[in-house]
Amino acid sequence: MPQLRKDPIVSRWVIVATERARRSAAFVDPVKHETSPEDCPFCHDRMSGEVYSGDGVKVLKDKTAFFTDAEPSTPRANGLYQISPSYGHHELVVESPEHIANMADLPAEQIGHVFRTYALRMRHHENDPLVKYVLAYKNYGVAAGSRSIGHARSQIMAIPVVPVRLQDKINGAKLYFDFHERSLFVDLVRQEQKEAERVVLETDHFIAFCPFAARFPFEVWIMPKPKHQHSDYSHGVEGLVPELAGVMKTLLLKYKAGLNDPAYNFVIQSAPASLGAEECYCWHIELLPRLTRVAGFERGTGFYINPIPPEMTAKFLREVKA
Repeated sequence: MPQLRKDPIVSRWVIVATERARRSAAFVDPVKHETSPEDCPFCHDRMSGEVYSGDGVKVLKDKTAFFTDAEPSTPRANGLYQISPSYGHHELVVESPEHIANMADLPAEQIGHVFRTYALRMRHHENDPLVKYVLAYKNYGVAAGSRSIGHARSQIMAIPVVPVRLQDKINGAKLYFDFHERSLFVDLVRQEQKEAERVVLETDHFIAFCPFAARFPFEVWIMPKPKHQHSDYSHGVEGLVPELAGVMKTLLLKYKAGLNDPAYNFVIQSAPASLGAEECYCWHIELLPRLTRVAGFERGTGFYINPIPPEMTAKFLREVKA
């Protein structure tokens, strides 16, 4: 029978409906790469706008940027509506000089360099007084919003507003903290450790688990354990990058081997000190394989429909040899 599950952070409902898994049209096609190394712009330094380079990682100003620092962000009203220049910074992170498509196939050390670069650039942009939030994220595969160039890359956005989704998470965490006088994220990790059925892997300082109210099949969150809780990724990850890189590589290899190299996104959910969530919020990474399509019901209601219970996906991932 279908089951409703409530996300304890943002109070969003998810429907776990295994019957949906029988509908072949709900699933997307596997990833294909069409660009050869000879034609790849990231293999031959054809891209301009470099703002950082180190340890085989390059950061470029994105040529098709959603945000630009050309004009300050000064909102103006038009009746009910507000308009503002799209101020900010949009950067492309080229993860390796090698023509390798999937971060899963990079050495763990190189993945560590990428995650260290995210932290460096996030701290850099947080010094801009007009920037309210910095997001590092990755799209792998056309179904995840990327192009079919087979060269590993990700993106950083520094924007002048706090996204609604992050604010909802912070609000939920603050309400829980005010009522219970302890962190929701600490309690969440401890419950996942106690129940164990949704845990995919644990290391000394990290836990990776399929969330109780997972929106998508095989969704996994990576979270530091309670003694390393920190709201801001760029500061909280210090000293933990090699271990985080190993966790990420293992999970991505499990996706590749067990799910036939699917498209995926990952996003680093971080709350800088300026948002006042240090006590109640914990940075984490959401890994989201793009295996299913979002249809009309989801778009019309805000509910997500997950065709596979997270307990089953966690068990499957635990058993995949990476």
